[in-house]
Amino acid sequence: MIRILIADDHAIFRQGLARLIGGTPGMGLVGEAANGHEVLDGVRALSPDVLLLDLSMPGPGGVDLIKRLRKEAPGVPVLVLTVHDETELARRTIRAGAAGYLTKDGEPEDMLDAVRAVARGGNYVAQQMAARLLYDQLRPDAGAPHRVLSNREYQVFTELARGVPIATIGERLHISPKTVSTHKVRILQKLGLSGDAELIRYALRHRLVE
Repeated sequence: MIRILIADDHAIFRQGLARLIGGTPGMGLVGEAANGHEVLDGVRALSPDVLLLDLSMPGPGGVDLIKRLRKEAPGVPVLVLTVHDETELARRTIRAGAAGYLTKDGEPEDMLDAVRAVARGGNYVAQQMAARLLYDQLRPDAGAPHRVLSNREYQVFTELARGVPIATIGERLHISPKTVSTHKVRILQKLGLSGDAELIRYALRHRLVE
């Protein structure tokens, strides 16, 4: 029996996953988490065989949460299930230690196959994303400036590129608007950009946002 912990801040989505897992032979749901703190507590208390993790949740989250989980619970494979179909984000999560990366618009059977794969100690990335990751490493701009951004800076960068206001970014990432602004200054410096318009053009040119 593969024991699964679901981590997502949308209750309806968690319920759908719970029904899918509950109806699949050889799998069982051991717990749910709606924020990063509950993820950490749940992994410590339940020691699941697989953690199904959404990247965008309140509290500790994203790539930094994956890194923390790899330190605190290296035996629990993390399977990312997200709305973000972005190659650079997938690359960063895998480098942080995620065992797999799937988007929420995929087929249910693909997710179940991914759960089985990572529970066996393997890895799983959807075929299209795997091809894009390979191409991303081979293309001429593989050493592009955005690769030097920290994971937090990259989070702020993609939110800015989508046109999200600084105050809203702060709320989503649970940091102050002043901290967001500080990150923005550093991002512009590292990328050699002069303002929001250039930042958005850069993100689109490198296909870093949808």
